[in-house]
Amino acid sequence: MAEENKVQPGSIISSDLTVHHAETVRDFYKEVVGWGHSDFQMGNYADYMMNTPDGNPAAGICHQAGDNEGLPQLWLVYFAVADLKQSLEACQNRGGIVHREPEGAIVPGSYAIIEYPAGAFCGLSQI
Repeated sequence: MAEENKVQPGSIISSDLTVHHAETVRDFYKEVVGWGHSDFQMGNYADYMMNTPDGNPAAGICHQAGDNEGLPQLWLVYFAVADLKQSLEACQNRGGIVHREPEGAIVPGSYAIIEYPAGAFCGLSQI
């Protein structure tokens, strides 16, 4: 029997870019990197899952709207954590800023956006 491939805490699990004019940025990366895309509905608009030529998810390109309003316009990596609540408390205890709290109960897939005291942003996602 094959062993299940589990995500380990500390692994980079995804990356997103949140920008104004997401369609233009989407098309830039499609041409430059060779990605395709699929729409990811966000209510009255769509963000974009950027896919490798064989259709596998590679990254996200998001609009500066809704929950993403005010996020920095740079690539954010998301790190897997075993206990998101504990990680957010540690972030704040060490001088970091939590920019986006997880919505509702923390379950696998819940995420938050944090900022290191010197200004670097990243996402944390409960595994």
